[in-house]
Amino acid sequence: MKYVVIIPAYNEAKYIKDTLQSIVAQSILPNLVIVVNDNSTDETAAIVKQFAQHYSWLYLVNKDSQQIHLPGSKVIQAFNFGLNTIKELDTFDIIVKLDADLVLPQKYFEEVLNEFQQNKQLGMVGGVALIEKNNEWIVENLTDKDHIRGAFKAYRKECFNQIGGLKPAMGWDTVDELLCRYYNWQIVVRQDLQIKHLKPTGAKYDKTARYKQGEAFYCLHYGFLLTLIASSKLALKKKKPLLIIDYLVGFFKAKQHQKPYLVNTEQGTFIRKFRWKKIKSKLI
Repeated sequence: MKYVVIIPAYNEAKYIKDTLQSIVAQSILPNLVIVVNDNSTDETAAIVKQFAQHYSWLYLVNKDSQQIHLPGSKVIQAFNFGLNTIKELDTFDIIVKLDADLVLPQKYFEEVLNEFQQNKQLGMVGGVALIEKNNEWIVENLTDKDHIRGAFKAYRKECFNQIGGLKPAMGWDTVDELLCRYYNWQIVVRQDLQIKHLKPTGAKYDKTARYKQGEAFYCLHYGFLLTLIASSKLALKKKKPLLIIDYLVGFFKAKQHQKPYLVNTEQGTFIRKFRWKKIKSKLI
């Protein structure tokens, strides 16, 4: 199976060398890697150019955008920019979105491709993130075990096309999985495929970005009660209970301004039923 990797990168000079080194060391090399330099002001582009000189399948493309870093929109706009530069996308079987601050195990893509080959109904595959804490690498426990982190998503192309690609908005890495399930694709999270996440999630997010999380819950058709539950769960996992307030403020701001939904009404109904089913299964 042929796979393409797209890496949005904004001021990742501190990490991207390690990321690219772990890619070029893969047991099954990608057919194409595109790094999207999203208006970086550091040495990100220069580091990528050094790798591109040695690997003919690795390319740097440059994108101009605002330097403000809001979760979701900036990174997916950069991803889509890179995707649109691929002239022969139809020749690829798997589309991969990676962050520029990861270290992959050597057989990561070999294992991911094996999963796709063994199950034709498999739409998405990913591993789990590790973070460094007290000089030890531990699992970054911010999400459920059946969720693939947005930092490393691998999609079967047919699934990717059916869900409409990736939405440039906060919540994109939740809506993709919900739509994947809506269209009866399966998702596999390999707990044994552990990826070092070199930069803490949301390290640079300000209060405006935290409001965006509540807005995302609204745009997914969650409704207030589901938003309250999801906000409480996420805030407690981050060990910052007061984040609940920011999330709910974001939800009500989105409702007041009638922000456009990320999914249609029928998909929203499916999402609410799916979420309530998961909640009930944990209570019983």
